[in-house]
Amino acid sequence: MFTSNPFAELSGSMPPAVMQAYVVTMIVLVAAGTLFDILHKGSARYFFDNWRKSKGKGSKQLGGGELVTLAVRTGVVDVLASGEFCNARRRAAHLLTMYGFVIYVITTAVMVFGYATPATPTPAMLPLLWWVGGLMVCVGGYWFWFFIRVDVAAEGKSPLRIMRADLFILSLLSSITLGLIWAYLQARASSAAMVFFGLYIIATTVLFASVPWSKFAHMFFKPAAAFEKRASGANGSRSNLPAPSALPERFGSARQPPRHY
Repeated sequence: MFTSNPFAELSGSMPPAVMQAYVVTMIVLVAAGTLFDILHKGSARYFFDNWRKSKGKGSKQLGGGELVTLAVRTGVVDVLASGEFCNARRRAAHLLTMYGFVIYVITTAVMVFGYATPATPTPAMLPLLWWVGGLMVCVGGYWFWFFIRVDVAAEGKSPLRIMRADLFILSLLSSITLGLIWAYLQARASSAAMVFFGLYIIATTVLFASVPWSKFAHMFFKPAAAFEKRASGANGSRSNLPAPSALPERFGSARQPPRHY
């Protein structure tokens, strides 16, 4: 089961061209949804405006070498290691989900386009990585959903309470979970396999088609925002948040406990 390509087995009831067209359609939906999200919310304009302001306010002009160093540091710390998360549990859950999703998506694309039929034997490592990636998403995603979310962990609210901001994580978990169940049932030649495949397609379509309304697009904009933040700190310009000493007195300080009104 873990070393068989589920998409090659599916080719017996569905032409590989259909699966490939679906994957291409999902890629187009992500690209179009991300562009719409950037234009609608003005994310790109905000980023460049803030970048120009920080350069104008900065007491130091950054050279090309310094910018490259900041870009590399942003990629390593903020992107690859999710350094923006101070909470160790949340960072671990995020890394599991992120890397699991990357592995899952890449192996899916390779198997669909490179090994779409049993006539082309699939290397055993690819399906194994597909399962590993999917299980990583499930571990990280369900850990976050049931135990780490702020309103669940700190406020004791029900994990079944759903808001619009939860669209991305819920559609992601639904897609991956249904995909793994479908692959398992198909390997066992269960009659319910095609039912779960249909549910898998629906959940996956929701995941990639809902980019303008979910947090999916954030993964493309966050690296740019992190780089801008590092550059603003390096050139001496003030960030969007006031310094701790500039906070109003009523919020208290390190030497004075906050006063409640």
